Amino acid sequence: MIVDFSTSGFIIIIIGIVLLILALIPFKRKRLIENVPTSKIRSIAMGLVEIYGEVVPEGGNILKSPFSQNDCVYYKYRIDELRQSGKNSHWVTIKKGLDYRNFYLKDETGMVLVDPHDANIDIPADNVFNSSLGKDPPYEVKQFLNNENIDFEGRLFGINKTMRFYEHFIGLKDKLYIMGTAADNPFVREASAVKGVEDIIIKKGENEKIFYISDKSENVLLKRLRIIVTSLFVFGILLIIFGIILFIL
Repeated sequence: MIVDFSTSGFIIIIIGIVLLILALIPFKRKRLIENVPTSKIRSIAMGLVEIYGEVVPEGGNILKSPFSQNDCVYYKYRIDELRQSGKNSHWVTIKKGLDYRNFYLKDETGMVLVDPHDANIDIPADNVFNSSLGKDPPYEVKQFLNNENIDFEGRLFGINKTMRFYEHFIGLKDKLYIMGTAADNPFVREASAVKGVEDIIIKKGENEKIFYISDKSENVLLKRLRIIVTSLFVFGILLIIFGIILFIL
């Protein structure tokens, strides 16, 4: 068998270049986070801002997370089922969804309204439940499945299906880092705000592509982005060098 080193080297070089290009995405986000100072809520100016604080619900706008029934202002869920295809098995997402409400973010200087619509929400799964042979899903998950007409038992002998249930939510008093656009609050009549910040809402800006919400602090986010950028850059350079060596053999 003849190995075409030049072709293999060329492909590896291309992969390395793609990794370097992909490294630009987290690099730009890292630079943006570093360059935009964290504002105290009382001192927010219009435009792109970075704030950190505690979640406070807006009036009675509180949701219940679908599986654990926790009070929250945002949730996302996904249900996966393990299915057989011949001798192989694979996970299939059979249902997913999300819901949210506007909420306030509060620090020691005040609080501001946040509209999470179209935000990139970076929070880990708060709960992961499973069902399988001899293991039922929790009672709250069963209730959700019944309401949605989803069977966790198979038709054959009523044996439990192998399923996974993922639940993410932003709970009350959770600490959040938000980078978004401070804009005029459409829910407040002009010149009626007692404090200036009452006439501001944090949302996705028309001219700003970034609207990021995370339960991680700025330092943790920057550390993670540095690791991602460095890894992509180093692997990209190594692949390019290795590809060049193969190409010239």
